[in-house]
Amino acid sequence: MNIRKQQEQREHQLYRECACFSDNSKGREVDEPKCDIRTDFQRDRDRIIHSKSFRRLKHKTQVFLSPGGDHYRTRLTHTLEVAQIARTIARALGLNEDLTEAIALGHDLGHTPFGHAGERALSKYTSKPFHHNEQSVRIVEKLEKNGRGLNLTWEVRDGILNHRSANKPSTLEGDIVRISDKIAYVNHDIDDGIRAGILTEASLPRECTDVLGGCTRDRINNTIHAIISHCIDKDVVELPKEFDEAQSKLRSFMFKDLYTNPIAKSEEVKAEKVIGLLFEEYINSPHKLPDEFQDYIRLGEDKEIVVCDYIAGMTDNYAIECVNKLFIPKSW
Repeated sequence: MNIRKQQEQREHQLYRECACFSDNSKGREVDEPKCDIRTDFQRDRDRIIHSKSFRRLKHKTQVFLSPGGDHYRTRLTHTLEVAQIARTIARALGLNEDLTEAIALGHDLGHTPFGHAGERALSKYTSKPFHHNEQSVRIVEKLEKNGRGLNLTWEVRDGILNHRSANKPSTLEGDIVRISDKIAYVNHDIDDGIRAGILTEASLPRECTDVLGGCTRDRINNTIHAIISHCIDKDVVELPKEFDEAQSKLRSFMFKDLYTNPIAKSEEVKAEKVIGLLFEEYINSPHKLPDEFQDYIRLGEDKEIVVCDYIAGMTDNYAIECVNKLFIPKSW
C-alpha cells in the first residue's frame, strides 16, 4: 500500500483547481526516491522542522533584544504563529495546507541574531545588502546538513524567497504565507509592545482598530475572515481594500511608535557593534571560523559570503559569547 499516492489523490478531491498539488511539483534540484507515506510537501515541512537552523530560531530576536519576560515573542514563536494563520487560510480556501505550512516554517530561517538590527549591520559590512529571505534559501539549498542542504521542492523554496512584501510568490500558497507574515508580526508585536508598557490599545489609530478590531485576538480573527470571504471564489489571495489600507496604516504607526521606540531599541546600537566586530574579525582571521566554514573558503566560496553565513546563523546569545571569547581578556 502506497499511502503517499492515496494522499496525492485525496488532494485532487479536496483542493481547488488553482491549488498547487504535490504530484505536480516542479521537483527537487537533486532527484531522490519518493517517500511511500508522505507527499513531497509534507516531507519538506518535516525536513525544515528537524533542521538546526529551525531550532536556532528560539534564541533569535523578534522585536525586543533579550527581553526580561518569558512571554515575549522570539523568531521561533513568530514562525509558528505565521504557520497557524497561514494553514487556517489555506484550509478554508481549499489550497494546499502542507505546502503552505512548509513555506511558513521555513520563511525566516535566514534571520540574523538581534532581528532586523543584525540584518542592517551585516548590510553595512557586505558588498551587497543582506536580505534574510535570500539567506533562508541559501540555508535550505546549501548550508544545512554540512553543505548538502535540505533539497526542498521548487515551490517551497520559491515561497520562502518571495515572502517579503515587495516580492510575488509563484503559488497561491506562497501568497498566503506572505500575507500571514504581516498579520502575525503586526499583531503580536502590538501585544509585546503592550506587555512592555510602550503601547496601549487606546494609543492605536482609531481608524485602524475600527476596521481590524479592538484587541489582538479580534484583529487576527477579523482579518482571516476578511481574506477568506473576499477570496473564497477567486484564484487570488489578498486582503480586501479596506483591511489592506487599515493594516498598512497600523504598520506605519508601529514603525513610528514601536520599532523605532528608544525603549525597545535601546540596545540595538550595541547589537550592531557586536555584528561589526565579528565580521571584521572573521574577515581578517578566517582561520578562527569553524572547520566547516573554512572548508567552504578552501573549496572556492567567497570569503565574505562565508563569514556572512556564519554570523547570520548565530543566535543572539552565541554572538555575544563569540565576542566575549574573541575580545574580552580572561584572568591569567
